[in-house]
Parts: sequence; structure tokens; C-alpha cells
Amino acid sequence: MKPKFYITTSIFYASSKPHVGNSYEGVLTDAIARYKRLMGYDVIFTTGTDEHGQKVQNKALENNVSPQEYVDNISLEVRRIDDLLNISYDKFVRTTNPNHKEIVGQIFEKLYKQGDIYKGTYKGLYCTPCESFFTEKELVDGKCPDCGREVSLVEEEAYFLKLSKYNKWLEEYIENHSDFILPEGRKNEIMNNFIKPGVEDLCISRTSFDWGVKVPHNQKHVIYVWLDALVNYITFIGYNPLGSSEEFKRYWPADVHIIGKDILRFHTIYWPVILKALDLEMPKTIFGHPWVLAADSDKMSKSKGNVLYADDLVNEYGTDAIRYYLLHEIPYSHDGNISNELITERYNADLANTLGNLVNRTINMVHKYFNGEVFAPKEFEIVDKELIEMAKHLSEKVENKMNDFKIADALDEIFILYRRCNKYIDETMPWVLAKDETKKERLKTVLYNLLEAIRCGTVLLQAFLPETANKIFKELNTENKSIDSLGDFKGMDPGIILNKPEVLFARIEK
Repeated sequence: MKPKFYITTSIFYASSKPHVGNSYEGVLTDAIARYKRLMGYDVIFTTGTDEHGQKVQNKALENNVSPQEYVDNISLEVRRIDDLLNISYDKFVRTTNPNHKEIVGQIFEKLYKQGDIYKGTYKGLYCTPCESFFTEKELVDGKCPDCGREVSLVEEEAYFLKLSKYNKWLEEYIENHSDFILPEGRKNEIMNNFIKPGVEDLCISRTSFDWGVKVPHNQKHVIYVWLDALVNYITFIGYNPLGSSEEFKRYWPADVHIIGKDILRFHTIYWPVILKALDLEMPKTIFGHPWVLAADSDKMSKSKGNVLYADDLVNEYGTDAIRYYLLHEIPYSHDGNISNELITERYNADLANTLGNLVNRTINMVHKYFNGEVFAPKEFEIVDKELIEMAKHLSEKVENKMNDFKIADALDEIFILYRRCNKYIDETMPWVLAKDETKKERLKTVLYNLLEAIRCGTVLLQAFLPETANKIFKELNTENKSIDSLGDFKGMDPGIILNKPEVLFARIEK
């Protein structure tokens, strides 16, 4: 049986159309999921929409539709953009799903009956856009620490989750599991700012609106949106307090939750406590990715007019160009910028010049000098060694980076090989070899080395730029696309005829 790998994005809050910063998470997670499939894992990848809460109810009211109609439209839009970006999810989560809602109610009742949830009165500060409660000390300049908006004072009957009961356990668990929160800096923020000072019990129900999962034994209460949302990671793979499915037993615990750094607190405090109270294993890793910011390093905001949407960018540059930019240009732990100017610059330098030009001129030379036929290499020289060794060890280098969730660095390893191919062309000068009849075998070897190095890079490129990889494989006329075909530098079969090259990335004039 293949080893399993369960990966999730957070679920997108269905209050408005996602911008490109939101879409980044799906592309990042997709690259990891595709890579793991390539490596032979049995992968399950979930994403989707979080559809309850006061903000959604207010938005529906503004648009003169029911909350269900509103989230149906937003969820369709999220899925359309995910599909446009070639995100290969296995399950698309919707928290309005009837089975999910039923299990959320059962989870609430289980925790209530065992004393991990209790009823009391909540008086505190609430941010409606973030659906979040805060203490006075958590505010920044008197405003929401997550979005910077005004908070309101709320007092109402509510149910509470006993976070404080698990504070010591959580602190020790995080200290003893170094990969539980990544990157390291994010772990330090959570520990120093929230856990070590002591977490307070969490309000997990509301009575001032009704769009959500009702508390089964007290229908005037709606279950707090974060409890409803977080448990999607288990409900959609078959968790049930009364007896879970074989699918759940196979895939849980999650190997990694890929989430934005702004919701790290919910995933590293509330979520572990919920799981602990349910007597379930912890996810192996929670990776808090950075933000995609506008060109001026500011957060995207409709009011500022600096929002970019993934579908608009795909229409302008193509799916793989946007995937490349997001995967390559957003650092491991620091925010990155995006703009049309920056995309164009990276597109021309890396996609049009380094990759597109390499593939095009290499295949054209094979057609020009040998009518497109691939010949076995026979005459090697010292200049070949570095390229061949680099191609042979590429998989290992990419694997090391991917295992550390350093996706941009992994993708760069592939492009380092492509750049080395371009340098190899300059070093060997095939057009000069072609003029000397006695150098024909040497020319065949040079072209074989180029084709095989391109193929090696493209096997791994499938995880990042799947459309482009498929186009290159078609031009190479090879089915040797598996990870097992790497390592011996013999993946291009002599005797095959290459297909005519097409322009992969046409250069954009600024």
C-alpha cells in the first residue's frame, strides 16, 4: 500500500470573491500535493469554503438574497478560480453540507457532556469581519489585531470551550514537537504572545444571529464559526463521534495544514485543544505561510484600489505564469509583492528566456540537424559531466527543499538546471559541430544531453507548472514522466522522433 499524505488548505471565508493573495494558498498547497503524488504517495487534498457566521448573514442582507444563495454563489466563484489555477483538490469542502453540520452538532454535544464546554455569559470585544473575540490586551491601538478594524462590546449568554484546562498540555506539546508549527518564527510568536501568558476560555456560541449550526440542545445558540470551520478537516474524511469511517482511520492525522499566518492562532490553539478533547491525534505540521502584498508592500484592499484577482491575471498571462510567480516569488517566511510589472519581469526572464527559449532552440536543432530523431550518446567530453551530474541529483535536491516546505527554493533548483542547459549550449556550440562531418557523433551526444536534462527538469516541473510540463513532454514525444525515470540519465529513448516545438511563453513587451 502506498504511504498516505493528507494535506489541506484552510477553507476560504465565503463573504467575498477571493483575491490573488487568497488564491496563493491553493497554488502553494497544490504544488505540495502534486509533488507527493509524483513521489508515490496516496494523497488526499482538501480545500473549500467556510460559509456560516454573522458577516455572511450581513452580506446576504445587503445583497437582498438568502444566506444560502449568497454562499452558493461565492463558493461557485472560489471553485471556478481554483479550477482555473489548476488546483488538483480531491474534496471541495462546504460547511453548509448537511452531514458536516450534523457532525458539528454531535461534536459540540460530546464536548459539552464531558465538561469541555460549559454555559456562561460573555462580555467582551468582538470583530465582526474576522468573526473573532479578543481581550483588551490583544487589541492593537484599541482595534482588531488581525484586520485593524473597530471592535464592538458584546454581552450575551454563551457557551465556552475550556482552553485554559489544556494550556499547560498545549505549551508542552508545542515545545516537544519542533515541526508542529512552521516556520520557527511563527511558533515563537504563538508561544510568546498567546500560550505562555495563558489562554482564556473561548466563547464558542452566539445568540445575536442565526446563520450557522444550532446547538442541538439549545437552539437559540449558533455554534461559533471557528469551531464549525476547524472541524471540517475531520468531518469531510469521515469522522463521527459515534464511529468513524475507514477513510478517516486511513488518512488522519493530517500531515500538514497550509494556512495564512493571520489565522495561525486559531489553528495552533483552538484546533489542538478541540482534537485533544476529542481524544484524536494532532496534525503533524501547521504551516503558516506569508502574505501576498500589493506592489507598495501594502495589504490588498478594495478601498485602496490595489486588489488583484487571479482570474484577471490568468487571462493576461496564462495559468502557469501566475502559478510560477506565486510559487517562486513569495518567500518561505516573509511576505512577497505582486504587480503586473513584477509578473512581466519574471515572466520574460525565467519563463520566456530561460525555459521557453531553451526548449524551443534545443528541439529545433534536433529537427534541423537530424530530422527530429534522437540518437544514443557516444562521444562524451569533460564539459558534459557537470550538466549530467546536476540532472542526476536534481530530484534529491528538490526533495530536500520540499520536505522543508521551501517551495520557492525547490522550484528554483529546477530552473538552475535549465540555466545550466543554456550555458552548456554556449559551451558546446552545436551549430559549430554541425559544420564538421567528423563531429556528428559528438553533436548527437550534446543534443541528447540537452534533451535528457530538459526531461529530468520537466519530470519535477509537473508539480509546479503541470500544463507547461505536459507541453514539453509532448514536444519530447516521451512517456518517461515518472520520478523513477530519474537518476541514470537514460530517459530519452534513442530512435524516437521529436514533435515540432511550439512557443511555450511568448515574450511580453513591457
